[in-house]
Amino acid sequence: MSTFIDECNLHVSAGDGGAGCVAFRREAHVSKGGPDGGDGGDGGSIWLVADRNVASLLAFRDYPHRKAPNGTHGGGSKRHGARGSDLDVTVPMGTVVLDHDTREPLADLVNNGDRWLAAQAGEGGRGNARFLSNYRRAPAFAEQGEHGEQRWLRLELKLLADVAIIGFPNVGKSTLISRISAAKPKIADYPFTTLEPNLGVVRTDDGFEMVLADIPGLIEGASEGRGLGHQFLRHVERAQVLLVLVDLAPWDGVAPHEQLQVLLGELGSYQPDLLDRPRLVVGSRADMAPGHSYDGLAVSSVTGSGISELIGALVGLVSESRAREPEATRTTIHRPVSGEIQLRRHDDGSWEVMGRAAQRAVALSDLTDDQALAYATERLQQLGVNTALARAGLRSGDEVRIGDFSFEYEEDS
Repeated sequence: MSTFIDECNLHVSAGDGGAGCVAFRREAHVSKGGPDGGDGGDGGSIWLVADRNVASLLAFRDYPHRKAPNGTHGGGSKRHGARGSDLDVTVPMGTVVLDHDTREPLADLVNNGDRWLAAQAGEGGRGNARFLSNYRRAPAFAEQGEHGEQRWLRLELKLLADVAIIGFPNVGKSTLISRISAAKPKIADYPFTTLEPNLGVVRTDDGFEMVLADIPGLIEGASEGRGLGHQFLRHVERAQVLLVLVDLAPWDGVAPHEQLQVLLGELGSYQPDLLDRPRLVVGSRADMAPGHSYDGLAVSSVTGSGISELIGALVGLVSESRAREPEATRTTIHRPVSGEIQLRRHDDGSWEVMGRAAQRAVALSDLTDDQALAYATERLQQLGVNTALARAGLRSGDEVRIGDFSFEYEEDS
């Protein structure tokens, strides 16, 4: 039996770019061979992709690391390195991506095919043939490959279901879903039998389909962490319709109206707008309480009493809800990478230059090589870094960091 996992950590590591090549032509009848080093190939990026065929986050429980291939290095004769292929990591529809440390929401992959760039590939370095110019006739330097992005992410799954079945433990949710769908949840006569949500598809004779989610039993205080229900309340968030089961033969003697009051209170405490969702309140286990005085719809999953009326009512509510919802469209979500130059001052008085173009100018250059250092300095000036530093009021001797490279700022004389 597979295990349902709805929370996990994921480490993504995009591929590194390949290094550019330093090479010169060596031809018998060419007196001065020029530079002909090829570029390194880009690494592969990592994308999270929502897939309707993936049911849970189980694949990440024991293997939380995903690594995309690196690009290969450039070669002589202007041979460019091969690009690392992108890696698509499939996740269930309804997966929410959070920053691991801050828990800031980054993406919400609701629809089948939704894509989100989880780790940006490193770009390949340029070979020395790319630095040939009128005043640089024999460039003896090339760029290094850029490192791919690495980060930890937090994934949380919110089930996508038309109907969420809610009730106290042992109220008959699992028995009901097994009666009206092909789902076969574990059923037993003790509290908290359901330790994970169960999904079932109900198909009517006219071809109508709806997905039901059996949410593990809630108890009073679930929204504050009591019992098991607090782990699964978020699975109710996306449901269009709430089916609230109240036990007509409760083992602890809590009357149906008192059960309903507690359940609605927990939903409202967790997320107030859940109380605005269409809901159907049904008395459960009617066969165990033959003399009940419940005046609403009562069902028995054992005898089948009231089941057809229940399905008909749910079909009506789900149909109305779907008619109000805009049609879902496939979306591609990109995480933008800022190319603008920005300055950040740290508490220690140092300055950091932000912006991918500036960071690439130093990260890909071998700054121990005089030609490469001169090119990086020229590139930073073209990007406006010097002007930005001067406008920010830096003084000679202030520390400036660009990526892993740091230097002391010198004012123009």
